[in-house]
Amino acid sequence: MNILITGGTGLIGRPLIHSLLSNGHRVTVLSRNIKKISASPALQVLEWDGRTVTGRGFQLHKIDAVINLAGENIGSFPWSVKRKRTFRESRLNVGNVLVEAVRNAESRPRVFIQASAVGYYGPHGDERVDESTAQGGDFSAKLCIDWEASTKPVESMGLRRIIIRTGVVLANDGGVLPLMALPVRLFVGGRLGGGGQGFPWIHIDDEVNAIQYLLENEYSQGVYNLSAPNPVSNADFTQTLARVLHRPYWLHAPQFAIKLVLGEMSTLLLDGQYMLPKRLVEGGFRFKYELVESALWDLYSDK
Repeated sequence: MNILITGGTGLIGRPLIHSLLSNGHRVTVLSRNIKKISASPALQVLEWDGRTVTGRGFQLHKIDAVINLAGENIGSFPWSVKRKRTFRESRLNVGNVLVEAVRNAESRPRVFIQASAVGYYGPHGDERVDESTAQGGDFSAKLCIDWEASTKPVESMGLRRIIIRTGVVLANDGGVLPLMALPVRLFVGGRLGGGGQGFPWIHIDDEVNAIQYLLENEYSQGVYNLSAPNPVSNADFTQTLARVLHRPYWLHAPQFAIKLVLGEMSTLLLDGQYMLPKRLVEGGFRFKYELVESALWDLYSDK
């Protein structure tokens, strides 16, 4: 396949590109910073502002599939009015432009993968969440709802559209895991708030494999939760991380202190979901890492 990717320099994009190339696909990456990726015979890197339909990158009649991962990191602190607007614009602008590019293409792509996140469901306490669960109503949920909706028009153009609602991606070269591991390494690891909030995790290898599985399986369409089949609580995750890193687990970060420091952004740490990949499992996808301990041992075995 000839595959176009936006957001290719991010945590998921980098290993995904490597995997796609290893499996014989050709990849075109649209990026605001082309210096982050080195081009090769099967990898074309094009500079793009994320706002306009210009340049060679939008000759979609030569593209078989689009994977839209673009979006400003929601973990950026603080959640000011300006930053929240950036979260929205970085997602919706790209989605709108890609829709226009598909509409104008002489020969349209066959499949479109749209990134989203577990935040779509909002906080859910102890309830298990799958793809049939209703949308939430907080800022993160509304952001995901609009993010998904930005590329919905491609469905009426005949494309097979897949929405991937991803949990917390575990990788040791970026994302949230190194940040969570830091206090544990410094002997001050412990639960955040009550500790019972759900922590829907997925190993980076399974994230990449799942995306490629959905891309290549012509029967895959609609919403898929991308998270391991065994979600854990925040307390269980941190305790397991401490055990893998051979550190104590004892410090409790109280809820009021986290809210005082982070404000509205504290929902990312204090609220959660026990998300299940129901459709992915029913479709026959096999996870390499089903248990959080095995995932963490893999990521830290040589560290």
